[in-house]
Amino acid sequence: MTNLDRFLDNFFNARIAAQWAPKILDGMGVTVLLAAAVIVAGLAFGLGLAVLRAMGIRPLNWLIIFIVDLFRALPPLVVIVLLFFGLPALDIQLDGFWAAWLALSLILAAFSEEIFWAGITSVPKGQWEAARSMGLGFLVTFFLVILPQAIRMVVPPLVNRTIAITKGTALASVVAVPEILGAAQSAVSHSFNATPLTMAAAAYLALFIPVVIAGRWVETRFAWKR
Repeated sequence: MTNLDRFLDNFFNARIAAQWAPKILDGMGVTVLLAAAVIVAGLAFGLGLAVLRAMGIRPLNWLIIFIVDLFRALPPLVVIVLLFFGLPALDIQLDGFWAAWLALSLILAAFSEEIFWAGITSVPKGQWEAARSMGLGFLVTFFLVILPQAIRMVVPPLVNRTIAITKGTALASVVAVPEILGAAQSAVSHSFNATPLTMAAAAYLALFIPVVIAGRWVETRFAWKR
């Protein structure tokens, strides 16, 4: 057997691929579910923090800045492991899926809060003054005039950060979540063949290339044009 034959047998074995394809497909379903849950929770929490920060309550702002900087500094894998193995000491039990969801949601919330806040502070001061001169109150001005402009301005970085964090779902395999990588690693350990890892790579491409294309379209369609 030549080196090429050994390579093909180890990474592109048709028999192994057919045997473990259902497990990889199940992992794709878990990955999609986890990614969707992280995006919804992370963006909603990040926007909520940015809105609270805009209220200008100084002690609350200090707390928000501390939390945001903390989770921006911590690697996602460290947060997942801390939540999964640390919370049981407080009698809080989270399975791997929910530990990964909470960790990635907190990290996405931290980054998205900074992105939303940058958009809010980028809206020209004249927009505030014009709205207030028409008799609009602070909350009405903020939610109907400032926030829509801010969100549109931050679409490109927000899309990029969302795509980046959804790819981090692969880290959930560390806490035994059967997403794509976790399913592939399990298959490799049973088959003694690396073909499932090749299948996992193909599955990630199948999932995230459309996401990247859609993200580029969103950036083009909704990006702020001066």
